[in-house]
Amino acid sequence: MRVCELIVVEGKDDVAAIKRSLEAEVIATGGYGFNQQLIGVIRSAVKRTGVIIFTDPDSAGNQIRRRINGLVPGCKNAYLAQADGIKGRNIGVENASPEAIRQAIGLACSLKPQIGKGYTLQDLVSLGLGGSPGSSEMRRKVGLVLGLGETNTKQFRKRLNHQGITPTELSEAIAKAVEE
Repeated sequence: MRVCELIVVEGKDDVAAIKRSLEAEVIATGGYGFNQQLIGVIRSAVKRTGVIIFTDPDSAGNQIRRRINGLVPGCKNAYLAQADGIKGRNIGVENASPEAIRQAIGLACSLKPQIGKGYTLQDLVSLGLGGSPGSSEMRRKVGLVLGLGETNTKQFRKRLNHQGITPTELSEAIAKAVEE
């Protein structure tokens, strides 16, 4: 699989995992303390080829993702399921199988303008995606279908709104998650 966009990851082990999984240009942030030179490279790539941010499915990875998205609008985001990135006590892109990496990159989506008022927490509760037994598992399944990763209810709502997921897209993803 060849990917035209620049893929931004956290570290050199993540770069190696991506290179084993697909053909792409990959750059590492080196963690949260990246510099303006890296931001310049990412800004240039957004205009030239596009950018996919693919950080670890943990709090540090989410902080890096938020920071880059805030500094460089127009990036796509790929999310790895936590279960696909665990090896022992370590969680990260470097632990994922080539298949899991290709799937996450294939589902990468751009941030879109928020639709209408956006989803509320009550909307998610009424859809069975929050506040009830089994909602965590359903949210996980729907998140995987939509390429949003695994999150708590509040973060899931945020990602739905930031990704501009329409009610139709959400309903279709819920139906697909129920089938599985």
